[in-house]
Amino acid sequence: MSEDEFRAAMARLAAGVVLVTAHDVEDGPAGEDVGMTATSFLSVSLDPPLVMVSVREGSRMDDLLAEQPLWAASVLTAGQRQIAGRFAMKGRISDRLLFADLPVRRGGHSGAPLVEGALATLECRTEQRVTAGDHTLVIGRVLATTTATTKDGPLAYFRGSYRHLA
Repeated sequence: MSEDEFRAAMARLAAGVVLVTAHDVEDGPAGEDVGMTATSFLSVSLDPPLVMVSVREGSRMDDLLAEQPLWAASVLTAGQRQIAGRFAMKGRISDRLLFADLPVRRGGHSGAPLVEGALATLECRTEQRVTAGDHTLVIGRVLATTTATTKDGPLAYFRGSYRHLA
């Protein structure tokens, strides 16, 4: 099986879209925010409440989460497609510019940016990191959540593009 065949098969799996964020505390409150779009995000356990996100090994987010255990995820709405696209282009723009005009608030538990208007937000503390091929599976204990009531449905990723679920 080739990488292209595997990629084509996995493109048939619809996935929700989240923005994973963390605040680099190395410089204290003035530290930089880091974010990445993720479609490999799932619930692992109810008791204790655990979620998992897959992060490219050696990426800025992977390096930060290896040092700093607090992070957050914002479940994006279909109307937040531009946010997902912005953070998926990660290597082309600095994180400071990515967050420049983004409507966010600080998480009370994680200090990470939470996207205003997201369907849900989850603030997490890393419990475990597992190397899996060219990615790190980061399992986080959920410390706090918020949910929103909105007419806008979730943003999904299917066959290589963002989709609105009706």
